[in-house]
Amino acid sequence: MKNSYIRNMNFVALDKNDAEKVCEMSKMATEILREHYDPIVGKGQNDYMLKLFQSVDAIANQLAHGYRYYFVQTESQNAGFVAFYPKNDVMYLSKFYLYKNMRGKGFARQMLSFVVEETKKLGLNAVELNVNKHNPACQAYEKLGFRIIRSEKNDIGNGFFMDDYVCRLEVNSICCSR
Repeated sequence: MKNSYIRNMNFVALDKNDAEKVCEMSKMATEILREHYDPIVGKGQNDYMLKLFQSVDAIANQLAHGYRYYFVQTESQNAGFVAFYPKNDVMYLSKFYLYKNMRGKGFARQMLSFVVEETKKLGLNAVELNVNKHNPACQAYEKLGFRIIRSEKNDIGNGFFMDDYVCRLEVNSICCSR
């Protein structure tokens, strides 16, 4: 497993064949997303979304279909995680999360630098993501250089919708520091 380093952050790739680490990723994702999204979308929808997108089976399926998951570590402890994959002509940033006590320390910029590097390696020109319209992270993404390109409301089943902004970052117009 190859590790990449940016400043004091370590990005450890999640191997689709490592069931123990897939389980660890699911547990971490559940902890972070429960704390963050229960107040935004409600416990019922968040429970549904966690099962749909962050269960062990969901993560294994995503890995099998080209998602790249990374544990984001600092000082040998998990600080959060990222997941992304090429989608058409952009890198789609599917997961970009830190534990609450790790936010506000500049780690998001380092995480984005890593994603941008991987985007450029594939010859892609932009990173796109969806963010809930009521998510305070909208401001963080704006500070990182993302711009809203459209709104969309997606039916995810069970009577739930994701009401999001789609944001885009042109990677050729930025220089990520190391």
